[in-house]
Order: sequence, then structure tokens, then C-alpha cells
Amino acid sequence: MLGTVLTRLASWLHRRDVTVWYDPRYRLPISGVEAVVGLEPRRADFAAWWLREAGAVSERALRRPHRISWENLARVHSAELLESLGRPEVIASIFAVDPSDVPVDEVLTTVRLACGGTLAGARETLRTRVPAINLLGGFHHAAPSTAGGNCPVNDVAVAIATLRAEGFTGRVAILDLDAHPPDGLAACLAADPGVWIGSLSGSDWGPLERVDETVLPEGTADGPYLDALAALLARMPRPRLAFVLAGGDVLAGDRFGRLGLTMAGARDRDLLVAAELEAVPAVWLPGGGYRRGSWRVLAGTGMAVTAGSRDEIPPSYDPIAARFARLSEELSPSSLTEEGELTTEEIEEELGIRPRRQRVLLGFYTAAGIEHAFYRFGIFDHLERLGYRQLRAAFDAPGAGERVRILGQSGGEEHLLVEAVLERRRVAGVEALYVHWLSLRNPRAVFSDRRPRLPGQDVPGLGLSREIGTMLALMAARLGLGAVVFRPAHFHTAFAARHAFEFVDPARQGRFEALVRDLAGVPLVEATAAVAEGRIRMNGEPYAWEADEMAYWLREPPVEAGETELERDRVVFTVEAAPLTAPRGRA
Repeated sequence: MLGTVLTRLASWLHRRDVTVWYDPRYRLPISGVEAVVGLEPRRADFAAWWLREAGAVSERALRRPHRISWENLARVHSAELLESLGRPEVIASIFAVDPSDVPVDEVLTTVRLACGGTLAGARETLRTRVPAINLLGGFHHAAPSTAGGNCPVNDVAVAIATLRAEGFTGRVAILDLDAHPPDGLAACLAADPGVWIGSLSGSDWGPLERVDETVLPEGTADGPYLDALAALLARMPRPRLAFVLAGGDVLAGDRFGRLGLTMAGARDRDLLVAAELEAVPAVWLPGGGYRRGSWRVLAGTGMAVTAGSRDEIPPSYDPIAARFARLSEELSPSSLTEEGELTTEEIEEELGIRPRRQRVLLGFYTAAGIEHAFYRFGIFDHLERLGYRQLRAAFDAPGAGERVRILGQSGGEEHLLVEAVLERRRVAGVEALYVHWLSLRNPRAVFSDRRPRLPGQDVPGLGLSREIGTMLALMAARLGLGAVVFRPAHFHTAFAARHAFEFVDPARQGRFEALVRDLAGVPLVEATAAVAEGRIRMNGEPYAWEADEMAYWLREPPVEAGETELERDRVVFTVEAAPLTAPRGRA
């Protein structure tokens, strides 16, 4: 029966210019939220980039929201809750990070923009009867007087309360298809008899008043899930407005979700709901998602709602690499290399009055060119949201290689934020950009139980390793090189780079893959500490970390993969317990 329904979906759904609400500031400006919590802060960016690249959404269908007003937030939330959101320790507890990692105003800008997108999408879909998608929202755990996990306020409840104040009296249906129950929605909307809430989740938090809730067994797969969804849709009253929380945490392997859907199953979920809500004004929201790649669920929601598409997003598609490659093509070489008019300091250097500085990196890039690239790729904007101003690049030659630094001011001081020491070097027969040193530093943040120090760190990181790694690859390509190479000094460094880099030695790569496999159930903070402290055994023998060369190949790698699989299957890693006196961190 389900197969027949899905077969008819293509004819039921026609291509529509669905409005998609998005702002680059949807990226949560908390540098540790990805590593510590597992939340992908770039999820909305990735989904927006893919939907535009795939042609699923036109440029004119992308809308930028305005920040929700405090007046509208106050229609649902208490003055005490709203006032408390101005304190970093409150925001930190909501997102399970350290207060030093919270730029309050910027975080609230992100949250208020998301709420504004939900309200604007609701107004738009009521006017046009065409669905709207908001790429951030679904904060369903926030109650009137309390925030919930990753949910400072409740955007859906605020949108409904505002529409009611504007005269909308129709029935509203909320389909909460996040992996967790809608406790905050139930509390916020308890007094509105015109709202029906249906929930399909994998966690039992006790009965929720006026919620049609189905709690599924742990690990529920695609077939049983879709059958339960069909039953829930059959019970849903026909609404005049619907909100759909199409959570990404329904995937198997999600850090906090307990369900077992595949990516295809999540897409079938969205197609089934879209067919049921045909001609009903609807706002689609992402809800949760705490597994790498959960952005693909959100992008898939866009594919389902706009075109009824079941097309797979290619597993090899890297949104940062694709986005940066396109932006790099738009950067003319002159914007990266031209010096412009000489400054007074540079004239004095030419005359020998002051020491000559290094003015070109790797024989090509000027400091102004590096700054322009960081601006175009959005990295300067993100650093400014983290609290740094007067950003600039500087070069010198400390000895082996050439050094580039990105510096920024905060609190009246200039801080080192990014530092890399680079040179051209031949590796495995390939001319490569060799990275002797790379440091990403957020000196405004501090280490704590919520953000423990990783081996080799003197301050917490910036959460920009994927962006900087991609930039280095683009630099190497522009210089005509075939790879980016570095030696990871610690397990967590290699772990962060593993999706783009691989060890040059195939046997070493096999041991690394086995280590990642066998430590999959150990939080990263504990795993990297165990490796650094010598508490790892390989086939029963003590194992010491091998800081060998890893490469990001821009051309075909010069080694065969067969040895990697053989070595991966040959070895098994185990972890010894830490001494009772040793400090333990949380990931």
C-alpha cells in the first residue's frame, strides 16, 4: 500500500516556487557547539546552497526574514524568561556550552531571525496557499517560562499566537516529526482549542496533554515508521494552516535520537506528509539533527516539498568545497596578488630605512588578497560574530616555510586567531602544499567541564577547521599543486580532517580507520585523551599515536587502496579505563 501511495506522489506534487526563508546569520555563532554538542551550525547554509545548486529553489524564492519583535515573543513567553536570555550563562545552559563561548547578541539575532522566518513563512503560505520552508526553527522544547534543549523560545507557538492576534481563527495542525516529544509546544498551546498536535517520536517523556502522540520502539526502521505516520495522518483533522517539524534526528546513528530511519526513509516521510497536505497552507521546519550529514535531511525536505523529488543528494557532495570552489572561480588572480600603491612604510622598506617585511605568501598571495578571500568566503563575517573586529592578515618567514596569520581585536587587544606555516614540498611524488603548522584559536572562550581542553590546545578552537582546510585546498589548486599535506599530532586532529584527508601510507590509513571504527562509541574528548595518555591497545599490545602524513589529494592519489582494507581488517583497538584520579571531560 505504501509503495502505491509513493508512486502517486509525483503526480500529486507539482513544481512550485516554494518560499524558502534563510539568512547566513542562521549559522549559530558558538564556536564549540559542533564539537561539544554534535549540532551542525552550518545546516541551514548547506541546505540553502544545495537547493540553489540543484535548481530546486530559485533565487527569487529565497527570502530573508526580519528578527521577531520582543512584543510577539511576549505573546507566549514570560518576561522573566525573555530577560534571562540576555545572560550568557542562560544561553550556555540551553546549548550545553561554556558561557565564555556565547556572544549573546549574535546568538539572539540568530534565534530571533529564525522566529521571524517561521512567522513570515506562515503569513506567506496563508496568502498564497503555497508551502513555505524555514531553514531554521522548530524550537519545540521551549515552554512559556522555561527554555529547553537547544530551544531558547518557541517559534511555532509565537507564530500561532501572533496570527491569532492578527485575526486568524482557523484550525492549526502541528505535525511534530522530530525524534523527541513536543513538550514545549504542548505547554505553550494548552489554552488554544483550535490547535491539534500530532507527534511521532522515539522517546517516552510521559503523557502530554492534548497531544496525539505515538512513541516508537528504539531503532524503528523505515517501514514501521511510515506505517505509523500514515496512521497519524489519518487521525489529523483537516487544518487551515499546518506546521511540520521534519526533524533530522530520526536518522539511525543520531547522537540523541533513538530511531533508525535511512536517508531515503526520511525523504519518504516528507513526501507522504506533503501529499497529505496538498493545498493546505504549510510551514516546514527542520527541528533537531545531531549526526554528521543531518543537513541532507533538511535539503531533502526542500526537494520533497518543491518538486516531489526522491533524487538522492550525491554522497560525495561536499557543500563547503562546492560553495568555495564557485566563489574561488569568481576571485580574479589580480584581487589576490595586486599590491596597489605603495604605502609610506613600504617606500621606507624599499629605501632601506626600515626592515623589509614579507609581502607575498608562496610567491602569489598578498595580505590584502588573503583578507579579500576570507571576506568572500564568509569567514571574516563569522569571526566578527564571534566578537572580533579590525581583522587583518600578516606574513613572515619564521624559518621552515612561510607563516600567515589572521589577527583580530577584542577587548582593546589584538589576538591571534588563525596561524599557518606553509611551504611547497614534494610528497609521494606529488608537488604539495605542506602545512607545517595550523592553529585555529578563539581566545575569548575558555576551557571548562563543558568544553574541555584537547591535547595540544592552549585556547579553544574557532569551529572553522572545515572552512580553513577547504581554503588551503583551493590555494594549492590555484598554485598548480596536487595535494595539501600535514602531520596530525593528535587523534582529534586527524579525526576532524578524516572526510577530506587520508594518510599517505595506506597501511597507516587502515589502522586509523580501524581506530575510528573501534572508538565510535567513545566521545571524542575521551577518545583523544585515551590516545594521548597511552591507554589504547592494538591487538592487545600498547599503541602509540602515529603522526604520519595525511593528504588532501587534488588529483588521483598515487597509492592503491587494497592495503588499507587489509590493515583495517587485521587490527582491533581497545581502550583501557582512565585512572580514577584522572579528570574526565564531556563531549
